[in-house]
Amino acid sequence: MSERVLVQQLQGLPDGPVSVSGWVETVRDQKKVQFVILRDETGAVQLVNPATRPPAADAVDAPEPDADKLALTSLISELTTGTFLTVTGELKHDERVKLGGVEIKIGSLEVASAALPETPIAADSGMDKRMDWRFLDLRQRRNNLIFRVQTTLEHAMRSYWIERDYIEVHSPKLMASASESNAELFEVPYFEDKTAYLAQSPQFFKQMAQVAGFGKIFEIAPAFRADPSFTSRHATEFTSIDAEISWIESHEDVAAMQEELLQTAIQAVKDKHGAEIEELFGIEVQVPAIPFPRIPLAEAREIVKSRGYEIPRTDGDLDPEGERQISAYVEETYGHQFVFITDYHPEIRAFYHMRDEQTGLTKSYDLLFKGVEITTGAQREHRVDVLIEQAREKGLEPEHLEFYFDFFRYGAPPHGGFGMGLARVLMLLLGQDSIREVTYLFRGPTRLAP
Repeated sequence: MSERVLVQQLQGLPDGPVSVSGWVETVRDQKKVQFVILRDETGAVQLVNPATRPPAADAVDAPEPDADKLALTSLISELTTGTFLTVTGELKHDERVKLGGVEIKIGSLEVASAALPETPIAADSGMDKRMDWRFLDLRQRRNNLIFRVQTTLEHAMRSYWIERDYIEVHSPKLMASASESNAELFEVPYFEDKTAYLAQSPQFFKQMAQVAGFGKIFEIAPAFRADPSFTSRHATEFTSIDAEISWIESHEDVAAMQEELLQTAIQAVKDKHGAEIEELFGIEVQVPAIPFPRIPLAEAREIVKSRGYEIPRTDGDLDPEGERQISAYVEETYGHQFVFITDYHPEIRAFYHMRDEQTGLTKSYDLLFKGVEITTGAQREHRVDVLIEQAREKGLEPEHLEFYFDFFRYGAPPHGGFGMGLARVLMLLLGQDSIREVTYLFRGPTRLAP
């Protein structure tokens, strides 16, 4: 048996025998010739077979057709969309073939697994229907590309960090207390003496690594939020990209690292997938210039107001429309798709965000990309007495956070970091309307399968 060849390798091979495996995308069963479009994980190729049919009933002295060729023609006629098979045949380069300039004349065909004839989803199926049959939805070329882009994006970020001597950590996803908000916790009633919770973020354990002397760390891992949000950018389980670094002077050091990280990762995506993204998504990948624009929150609110939009929130933060408005302003003014919104009031920030002694505002930021928040970053408070007081201000019981406060009772460096949603970055990078499109298997308040 010939060794399997990937479709993307065919153009570089000489004419001759090859073996390819994949699934049937379309079949054109004509009287004299049969065409099959076979797709694998790297692309699609045209297979061709000169049809051999049984002689007509009224044919006189017709030669008996070759039994093997007759069987092959019959087998191809019965192929259903989605059937997985292996074909061995003769590769031929032909510039007239629109699909890659090559085709394979079928010599033999072996069905690995036949598909049912009625496909449950179509090109015009709604999102919920497609999510029900996600394993079929993912067979599309553009969906395949989404996860190749994701792979390149993550690899580039990991490479950036590793080249700069960061340590990758894998923090636990079972916790004894909240790391963000008590209202967004998933309870796990497993342990006999206490209730555990699924981690909302690796925040506490990222900080522990700084106290442990790791210096610079990162993690790409699941996080869980029991938030009954049904928006296009929320999920109950998502992939969080986190980093934390020691010996910073302010949140500006964190922001400078993150913008360089994103510039590097998006450049890698453009270099490897830019042409295909433009073909399939109609998006030209723009590599952001650094530094990204920075706008204090109070100034951002005034800019939004001057554009004719009154933010309805009473806590002083931006709402989604406010984020879109300030991002539109940045695009118009600076020609930039990213903007750091800085200097948030403590009331709308976590208790562990450090506060500026002069302004009383937090040393923190949100990063917006194309009008959507993708990141919160900050310098952390590392003085345990200040941490305890700020936790009390937030209505948290210090005794429930003793394990966390212990981190800082034996010395801690000034440090800070960020958390970023992978799906949001992909959604915006590829111009999609929902994180469901770019999440392998989405989990939300009403979706737990497949």
